[in-house]
Amino acid sequence: MKKLFIVIAILTASITQAQQEIKLDIFDALVLKTIEISYEKYIDETSSFGISALINFEKNSADFKYNEKRALTPFFRHYFTSDSNWNFFGEGFFSLNFGEKEMEILGGPSTYEDYTDGALGVAVGLKYVSEGGFTVDVYGGAGRNLFSENSPIVMPRVGVNVGWRF
Repeated sequence: MKKLFIVIAILTASITQAQQEIKLDIFDALVLKTIEISYEKYIDETSSFGISALINFEKNSADFKYNEKRALTPFFRHYFTSDSNWNFFGEGFFSLNFGEKEMEILGGPSTYEDYTDGALGVAVGLKYVSEGGFTVDVYGGAGRNLFSENSPIVMPRVGVNVGWRF
């Protein structure tokens, strides 16, 4: 029993000592009426994994909007530098996305059809981490929806996140 307690204590301590971040995509919030919140946990100095949740509040009549109404996107990032405040990274992701695609009917009004799909993709970006834990990351990439014929072929993954590392 004593050994089990020691193992649990060591595992708990190693998990709580890992760096973690919580972030908000301010570009989406300010420009597109969309909220995207991300959580990222570092495995080591050069690797992390995380998840992003997106909710789109923009109406279909908007000039520019995401097709996705909701998306849940787990990701893995590899950082190419670890010795400075500025870090360049590459990202692989899978996005489970839900939305509406505009369907044009000849001679009639456009209609919207709901879809659910999964996109596999890549992104690249740059992250700044201050000494106090404030973070800013900018990234861009795209994924390809794989399963539904009603969904858009390409799903964008772009953002300007601000957050806090703890």
